[in-house]
Amino acid sequence: MESINLIPYLDLSGRDREIGSAIRKAIEEVISSGRFIGGEPVDSFEESFAGFIGTSQCVGVGNGLDALHMILQGLGIGHGHEVIVPAQTFVATWLAVSLSGAKPVPVDVLSDSGNLNPSLLSNALTPKTSAVIAVHLHGRPADMTDIKAFTDRHGLALIEDAAQAHGAMYMGKRIGSLGHAAAFSFYPTKNLGALGDAGCVTTQDEHLATRIRSLASYGSTSGDKYSHRDKGWNSRLDPVQAAALNVMLPHLDHWNQRRQSIATLYFRLLREVSGLSPLDPNLGVNSSVWHHFVVKTQSRDAWRDRFFKTGIETDIHYPIAPFEQEAYREEKLAASLSWNFPVAKSLSNSVFSLPVNPYDDRFEENLEQIWKNLK
Repeated sequence: MESINLIPYLDLSGRDREIGSAIRKAIEEVISSGRFIGGEPVDSFEESFAGFIGTSQCVGVGNGLDALHMILQGLGIGHGHEVIVPAQTFVATWLAVSLSGAKPVPVDVLSDSGNLNPSLLSNALTPKTSAVIAVHLHGRPADMTDIKAFTDRHGLALIEDAAQAHGAMYMGKRIGSLGHAAAFSFYPTKNLGALGDAGCVTTQDEHLATRIRSLASYGSTSGDKYSHRDKGWNSRLDPVQAAALNVMLPHLDHWNQRRQSIATLYFRLLREVSGLSPLDPNLGVNSSVWHHFVVKTQSRDAWRDRFFKTGIETDIHYPIAPFEQEAYREEKLAASLSWNFPVAKSLSNSVFSLPVNPYDDRFEENLEQIWKNLK
């Protein structure tokens, strides 16, 4: 039998084999143009991605954290304001709020998805609440129907953290088109990943898009780089990354379908395993774009060791929730016993992620063969 090497948690080399030559050609065109800030590749990507998401506006920025931060600043949210955030997410969601000068107010998450629990939102509401950030964790859309009903009822901004949900659908619409604005990251590991840091904001609000575009370029007034209306910073999508993303975007739906196929296989294989289950065993495979395939167990270290010895590398998302990070120690001490999020804490201690590689046509075949040796 042909030997099979370790299945790595992440391997982007298959993407390079698939479309690498087209990416290199696009980058060479940028180099030949002599224009390395803005220009046609950026304009083209913004237009294409807005069309893909279903919004009228897309503003390319330097990374996903800046995208969230600028949405908040563009909406006028800062000192004296509070923003409701999930208790379990990547820390960037919280950092964006803190950097804006506002206060992140955590709410516990749902045990079956890790997404914000809409039934707990009212517990976090105060006169200072200005917005809710809904994170579509691991590629699965948050419950936008109930969250939007809450924000509409109380006149709050609804911001989507869509950094892990490129191409995901909710009620027939793309994630990124369901709130006041959405932040995307194109970090290389994302479903749509650039060759370095990159991000964007999508919105239907032309005024907000114009403000964010200004903030991203030193707060300069459109058409006059020496006139500064806002105290902005430098966070622009550069044309090299935009050129690469332009090549990748037409492949995104296919890659997401491959992820869904892999998830289908995992659901089948896990039915034969005791003590290990998908984060949401009742989730339909088409309800997520499977940025991560997350499993839950009471013996995480032992299971990860078993997988590695079998030939399958794994990872953990996220072992330390934001409310337990040293960066938020002062806030936690100030909140005292009120910062109690049992579901988020449980997930931090019990979940890990299995590899999903949409760029390898033999991934499922190799996985099934190796899985037979899982003991």
